[in-house]
Amino acid sequence: MRGVRLLVAAGVVAELGDLTRFDHPRKLMSYLGLVPSEHSSGGKRHIGAITKCGNGRARRLLVEGAHSYRHAANISTELQKRQEGLPKQIVDIAWKAQLRLCKRYKKLINKGKHYNLVVTAIAREMIAYIWAIAKEVVLIPINPRLRLARVPA
Repeated sequence: MRGVRLLVAAGVVAELGDLTRFDHPRKLMSYLGLVPSEHSSGGKRHIGAITKCGNGRARRLLVEGAHSYRHAANISTELQKRQEGLPKQIVDIAWKAQLRLCKRYKKLINKGKHYNLVVTAIAREMIAYIWAIAKEVVLIPINPRLRLARVPA
């Protein structure tokens, strides 16, 4: 997936653990503090900045990864090499994410939104796609005393 290399992937997994423990990607977004705050009273509703609750390290990694979506969607040779050997379902999710997030980035920037707000919105959607990819991978024990391996579902 674009914006997710070794540092971001390892950091997110190290900070959050198993992403499949979240029932829905919105719960994961909320856990990371990437959802907008809300102040409501009576008929009034004010949507504010992100809540920033939860894991700040993982949130920072995702925001850094989201910067790569400012470029047009394409499969670079480096990304193609990283995708070799991956199941088609995972590659399809990653391509769908790249198309949507590049388009959304461009749309929000053209609308006049602040750069930081756009990157945070992209990071919020990026973690949803990462969650979807995590759902496609199943844990099986190699050696129960040592570790678990991830294999495609």
